[in-house]
Amino acid sequence: MKRPAVIVDTNVVVAGLLAANDASPVARILDGMLAAAFPFVVSEALLAEYRAVLLRPRVRKLHGLTVDEVEALLVDIAQHAIVLVPVATSSAPDPGDQLLWELLAARVDLLLVTGDKLLLRDARMRARVVSPQTFVEGA
Repeated sequence: MKRPAVIVDTNVVVAGLLAANDASPVARILDGMLAAAFPFVVSEALLAEYRAVLLRPRVRKLHGLTVDEVEALLVDIAQHAIVLVPVATSSAPDPGDQLLWELLAARVDLLLVTGDKLLLRDARMRARVVSPQTFVEGA
């Protein structure tokens, strides 16, 4: 069975980079993105968010990567991704996640992988939003 394409929330990418255990779901997802182990989708806005968060001073202190290393990581992610244009849609449960909601609206077969409890609890998207653990278990 072919896996559906997924959108990987920024919190999963950051957590994957910071994970102390390579077998943790978030680390496995980030490694899978870098190895093109499953289909995943980004938009220009989502890549920009990945970059902005990974370059925050507090986050950089945790992962220890240089700006050039972050850029190289993002290039590796982008080269394996399906790049889509988001579609205007109803408001996300958290306005800061609107870019994810609009990316989900671009294709009906997409799933969002996130650790965001608010998004995971949203009844409107329950069938389309999964936790990193659930995603990895379905592999």
